[in-house]
Amino acid sequence: MITPPYLKAGDKVGILSTARKVDAADLKNALELLKNWGLEAVLGSSIGAEQDQYAGSDSLRRDDLQLMLNDTSIKAIWCAKGGYGTVRIIDDLDFYKFVKYPKWIVGYSDVTVLHSHLNKMGFETLHAAMCKGIEDNSAFAKKSLQDALFGKTIHYNVDKHYLSRIGVGAGEMAGGNISILYSLCGSPSAITTDGKILFIEDLDEYLYHVDRMMMNLKRNGLLKNLTGLVVGGLTKMHDNSVPFGKNAKEIVLDAVAEYDYPVCFDFPAGHLDDNRALILGRKATLEVTESGVKLNFAES
Repeated sequence: MITPPYLKAGDKVGILSTARKVDAADLKNALELLKNWGLEAVLGSSIGAEQDQYAGSDSLRRDDLQLMLNDTSIKAIWCAKGGYGTVRIIDDLDFYKFVKYPKWIVGYSDVTVLHSHLNKMGFETLHAAMCKGIEDNSAFAKKSLQDALFGKTIHYNVDKHYLSRIGVGAGEMAGGNISILYSLCGSPSAITTDGKILFIEDLDEYLYHVDRMMMNLKRNGLLKNLTGLVVGGLTKMHDNSVPFGKNAKEIVLDAVAEYDYPVCFDFPAGHLDDNRALILGRKATLEVTESGVKLNFAES
């Protein structure tokens, strides 16, 4: 995997939305954070733009991202908000300039489209908190984003959930939002997972649909040859009037019951206030013991 250059004081960070609309006023705290880190924010044309629920038309969002991909003075692109819409523009992007001059792509949720696509092209990306609502994220989450962007080694030690499965595994980290990974199956952006540690998270889904998505990932062979599974927030899940019978964690555990790699539940990443940075495409080691969980990323 190719690691984009780390940031240094004075670098420019592009801010845009590839999906849902967002107002510039909602980014005040993100802009202040970048300033405190010694970075210069550059707002894209999608910020403040609106077409239905999107941050402007597909062509506007595509052109905004393309401009920032091509601009060599911009050293990272921080997505302002998720929602839905990135998949509508991914096939019309030209990554020729990005391949020559890679930069960090930062975000989560719908940004999983970009993560999966670029990881498949051989580039590391950063699964981390987005601009809107950054003030609600924990100090740990914000510090992890800063550390990842500036090239500090990322190590995590977290509590073990009682459903977590003990073991040790190592490999590149891949993944993101379950709904997006599920929707990308069969496309040029589809994730590859053999020999990797898979990270998954999601928000606002019905339990039967979580099961459907996990079965789809399993039938596509994406759960079979993992070296580990890290499960982040499974947030605000819903049940029907006739109960499904399992909660979201139990659904995930059932999908991987026949495999023997370590599984970590409740990792602090995803649609949570403690959304810690994960370097997708980077080699990592996952160790789950009775006393806790360690996730250590290799140095680039």
